[in-house]
Amino acid sequence: MSGTLHVFVNAKGGSGATTVAVELAKAAAREKQTVAVVDADLNGRRSMSAILDCTKEFAANRTMSVYSVARVFGVTAIELTDSLENSFAIRTEEMEKLSTSLRQQHRMTIVDCSSPFTDVVRPFVQHATRIVIVMEPTMLGSNATRHLIGDLSRFGVPLNRICVVTNNRSAKAEITAREIDRALSTVVGEIPRREDRMAYKSSITELAKKLMAMPEEEPLSLRGSVSLGSNAAAPASTNGSHGRNGSSNGAASGEEPPTERVVKPRDERRTKLKIEITDNVSKRIDVVAASRAHTDGQKIAELRSQINEVIAQQLADRDDVSLQDRAELQQEIIDELLGLGPLEDLMRDEKVTEIMVNGSQTIYIERAGKITLSDRTFNDERHLRTVIERIIAPIGRRVDESSPMVDARLPDGSRVNAIIEPLALNGSTVTIRRFSKKRLEMDDLVRFGSVPIDAVGLLKAMVESRLNIVVSGGTGSGKTTFLNILSNFIPEGERIVTIEDAAELSLGQDHVVRLESRPSNLEGKGSISIRDLVKNSLRMRPDRIVVGECRSGEALDMLQAMNTGHDGSLTTLHANTPRDALARLETLVLMAGFDLPIRAIREQIASAVDAVVQIERLRDGSRRCTSITEVVGMEGDVVTMQELIKFQSKGIDEDGKVIGEFQFSGVQPHAAKKFEEAGIHFDVRELSKLKPAAAAAW
Repeated sequence: MSGTLHVFVNAKGGSGATTVAVELAKAAAREKQTVAVVDADLNGRRSMSAILDCTKEFAANRTMSVYSVARVFGVTAIELTDSLENSFAIRTEEMEKLSTSLRQQHRMTIVDCSSPFTDVVRPFVQHATRIVIVMEPTMLGSNATRHLIGDLSRFGVPLNRICVVTNNRSAKAEITAREIDRALSTVVGEIPRREDRMAYKSSITELAKKLMAMPEEEPLSLRGSVSLGSNAAAPASTNGSHGRNGSSNGAASGEEPPTERVVKPRDERRTKLKIEITDNVSKRIDVVAASRAHTDGQKIAELRSQINEVIAQQLADRDDVSLQDRAELQQEIIDELLGLGPLEDLMRDEKVTEIMVNGSQTIYIERAGKITLSDRTFNDERHLRTVIERIIAPIGRRVDESSPMVDARLPDGSRVNAIIEPLALNGSTVTIRRFSKKRLEMDDLVRFGSVPIDAVGLLKAMVESRLNIVVSGGTGSGKTTFLNILSNFIPEGERIVTIEDAAELSLGQDHVVRLESRPSNLEGKGSISIRDLVKNSLRMRPDRIVVGECRSGEALDMLQAMNTGHDGSLTTLHANTPRDALARLETLVLMAGFDLPIRAIREQIASAVDAVVQIERLRDGSRRCTSITEVVGMEGDVVTMQELIKFQSKGIDEDGKVIGEFQFSGVQPHAAKKFEEAGIHFDVRELSKLKPAAAAAW
């Protein structure tokens, strides 16, 4: 039995039919349904590709046919044309085959049509289970919908196949849902504004289920072409509110709950076909050049086009390969030759923050703070090692039996750690830490609830008055992200030197010098450590030194730099509490190889470090600044500290979220005098807005 097919059209320009169509397709995919979405806008506006953020995929896959197929968000996406010129090359009989194929292979097909309907889109309209009119609940929207229903009826579409969805409904809508339903008698769904996220997602999911439940209909007998009127003929605008980064797009909100992935059984026939096609592509195209293509932007488009052409020729006579499998095979082979193989589509998912490869057959991902098992696998250990080599080769790193561990970075700034056999007993292990493409600001952390708004002024004053700050926390707690955001408070015009093992900091200032350590070569020579770079940075006239992470003897050089005029320095280290952070600094200083008395080390720490900011990853996956603590001085052999702000956990709510509150200890900041000397205004009364707590001093 064929699946349902629904044609979406705007009642008037800008009603949001394209966005609704895409969101419905993604909702159906989350319900584990096979779903396809078709951009049948023949004016070449390409709104759907922008919303799905797959314009490059569509362009690369447009080879043997006018239309193009891509696989994104678990949805088979089809773009009929990328320009008005190419729309004239589309044949109705080709669309008839496409319509039939989509209905046979997918539980639901959603077609976003422009106006007027033409013979090219006639097959979709003819086989439509429903014509869905998207309207805004306004007088203009209601009038346009009424006229459109009349036009469709004259076109040969019975009224029982026409339904209405209201979009962008708010409490202040001009027309109520009851009034619309009474006037049109066809309203099947109401979609609120994106500001009400829970209601928006719920309405989209409910509408998707309702459309999938509709029975298959017999083909219609249509009467010629129809113009949908002057209002409907206007372009379907995205207006910035329906695009990928807009408020009406669920994919960009970052609030979508993580979906559990089920590991699919290995399809040997499909795997064999993929290897066969890949071998044929390799014989005709310079695979060595392809393997380096991700570092040469000028070659990527040309190589993708060549690869796609060969793949299309190989699959031309394969009737046993479905449209969905063709799209997936095409993308997987391109990922193998130009990207990171099975990791590539995970890298395209902006919600994936960590990718953990435990051998060739097990890939875990972290999404929204939750770790789930992915359905992706490598062919074998050799396949995995090839991808590792592809990652580390461009930055001059190596991994082999003599050096089986390596830190690296990807072109997008993601941090990579790889460890191979014999140290990794279950096969090579790769961990990729991904960072948001959007540069976060302190306002974002306030919005996420990670930092209280009343503490922002304190952190800003600390950085501007050149306090030396240590950001402490566990693995994956967000130390590097927080350090990046703190650096936004560094005034322009200062010379900043950043020092890292694998460069991942991205400071917004203009005058930044980035240094990266280097491992030894094959002969065991030529290594440049973090400590070497810290020493060298002192000769580079820095105003501030930012060390990505102190993890060894460089801590001693860092403390000496802080104590010799390089105030305002920032660094991170692994520790569970602010007190543990100072204890760990002691240990790291001892790793420098000097037999220093503990009291001398502690005096160095007390003199150099002004504040410790503790970051934690809580049980629900959220990250929070749980403590802002000052280093006050020495009492005997003990470094004294006072906690200004702390996060007090109150337990877990019924949704599994950690609840709690930020509290102020009530003590005057020890750095208040430094704020005054630096001309920085900070009113401690800002902190008094937080709930009082007992002062924590040691």
